[in-house]
Parts: sequence; structure tokens; C-alpha cells
Amino acid sequence: MEQITWQHFEQTDIRVGTILEATDFIGARKPAYKIVVDLGPLGIKKSSAQVTVHYTPEELIGRQVLCVTNLGKKQIGTYMSEVLVTGFADENGDIILAQPASKVPNGSKLI
Repeated sequence: MEQITWQHFEQTDIRVGTILEATDFIGARKPAYKIVVDLGPLGIKKSSAQVTVHYTPEELIGRQVLCVTNLGKKQIGTYMSEVLVTGFADENGDIILAQPASKVPNGSKLI
């Protein structure tokens, strides 16, 4: 993979937010949820996440997640995603969410 500079990395805005809502994304090509995240001073943002293997919608509510907030909006099927919720693929390629080890204020920036 090509290396980037510190300046490039510093341009990526990764913030923590708390999931307020999670519902099935009916009509998505791959199983996914529509997620609403409270990012504190950045406001309430929407995202889509393919995390249906490891999480139910009920398990997602109240969970803090790391979100890339400065990628711009992306149309995903009939849904407009405003942030990228991050995660890691397990040994089967199913996504496990990236989360802080302890609760931090919504909107906190990864540094």
C-alpha cells in the first residue's frame, strides 16, 4: 500500500458518535442497517452499515462507534449516507464495528 504523509492523515476527520437508531435497510443489495448517529457538536448523521451478522438493531442502540465525518455524502441505493461508520472484517469478511474502549463525549476526534 502506498504511504501517505502525516498531513494527509491529519485531513481525515474521525469522530466518535452514539448510535440512536438502527433499522433494517430493506432493498439494499447486501444485508445492512440504516443507522442514525449522534456526533455531538457535529449533529445527528445518517449512515448505512453492513454489520447484520454480528449485531441486531437493538444491540446497536447506545453503542459508540468511530465515524469518518469528512468524506462527503454518498448515495447508497435509496439512502443518503452522511458519514462512514468504521469497522474491521473478521475471518469470514463480516464487519465488527470500531469502537472506543471506554465511553467518550460524542464528537470527540481521534488523535
